[in-house]
Amino acid sequence: MIPMADKYTGRKESLIQFIKFGIVGVSNTLISYVIYLVSIIAMEKLNVFQGIDHYIANVIQFILSVLWSFYWNNRFVFTVKEGESRNLLKSLIKTYISYSFTGLILSSILLYVWVELLGINKAIAPLFSLIVSVPVNFLLNKLWAFKKEK
Repeated sequence: MIPMADKYTGRKESLIQFIKFGIVGVSNTLISYVIYLVSIIAMEKLNVFQGIDHYIANVIQFILSVLWSFYWNNRFVFTVKEGESRNLLKSLIKTYISYSFTGLILSSILLYVWVELLGINKAIAPLFSLIVSVPVNFLLNKLWAFKKEK
């Protein structure tokens, strides 16, 4: 049986991690959104990828923003304490896999629903996806990508 104090400490630590993850996520969202918009504008000006520009922009923002998230999540959210270790390359690969699911697969499905089925403007549609993807992404990162090695 886990003592009550340990349960409280674990929950408090998880809550603090979620808040920090949220802070990193807000910065990541802003960066992602700017990259997404710049990509769409660039493709429209270059007259390329018409009709699928929002999907291409989604991939571009994904690649760049995952690096941003990985750096700050490793440094600020899922820190390694003395005596613990983490393989950074392994964590980076797992982070890309986690974000691939939430940031590419899930968000692309949701983007299709928002834009094609519900007619939401493609410039704001990614913001709706955050309601679903953020909690899923936190759990994947906490329990898998940044899991400490023994």
